Amino acid sequence: MAALWSRTREKQKASDEVLIRSLYEEHGRALLAYAQRLTGDHAAAEDVVQETLIRAWKHPDALVNGKGSVRGWLLTVARNIITDRYRAKAARPTEVAEFAAATPVERDHADAVVDSMLVMEALDRLSPDHRSVLEEIYFQGRSVAEAAKALGIPPGTVKSRSHYALTALRDLYGDRPTTPAKFVALKEVAV
Repeated sequence: MAALWSRTREKQKASDEVLIRSLYEEHGRALLAYAQRLTGDHAAAEDVVQETLIRAWKHPDALVNGKGSVRGWLLTVARNIITDRYRAKAARPTEVAEFAAATPVERDHADAVVDSMLVMEALDRLSPDHRSVLEEIYFQGRSVAEAAKALGIPPGTVKSRSHYALTALRDLYGDRPTTPAKFVALKEVAV
């Protein structure tokens, strides 16, 4: 009796495998393309195709009942799986950490202080016209046109003065081994 049951089970496994293989060979690409278009993610689409084929294996009678095409049934199942996943994700409350995050450790700000002092010293060495243009453009964040309006000079003069001011800063501090970050940024803009 056990041998008969074992053979019946092996035949069932073989027919199930043939069913799934044939479904995948015939409809796998279309299912994957459809699922990928709906999810926007290739890996998620592969998971949907796999789940669709599992449902087809669990409900083989739905494939042969004559109520429509097999591909239509598979695409509907895939769409329903994607919809269920989307709804489950949307219904899940956002997770909150059990403990408040540790306060971040503040890095040593000594370098920033030294850099600020160097920038202030460098600006003091510039002419008032050059210094005012750099202050407007880099520290106030104004465009050339806005700086020109604020200073009451033509935009071309703002460009010219900023160019010569940055050149002077480069000449003053370009050869130092520890160039402040602000001067590095100013150099990149000037180049």
